[in-house]
Amino acid sequence: MRAREGSEAPSVKPGTKIRIIEDAEAAGDTAAAYDFWRAGSGRKQVPGIIKCFGARPDFLRQVVQFSNTVHFSEGHLSRRYKEMIASYVSYLNRCPY
Repeated sequence: MRAREGSEAPSVKPGTKIRIIEDAEAAGDTAAAYDFWRAGSGRKQVPGIIKCFGARPDFLRQVVQFSNTVHFSEGHLSRRYKEMIASYVSYLNRCPY
């Protein structure tokens, strides 16, 4: 990914090949996509799994919409149970997200 003129390239965290765009670095469409996530989640801190898509803010919005529909809507299982299952699977996979 190339940095836009006048901006710095997003940082690459140790242990990952994905360029993570932190909140402080986010600008333009990426900042708007992070705000879109915040508005829907009610949380202030954007988690790393969301920041993984920061380089593609158009795709990030689609991921958030899909996730809200599939993972966080009420259905056969409540949102609470879905989040507990997701947390347990992340634990089993040693995933920090």
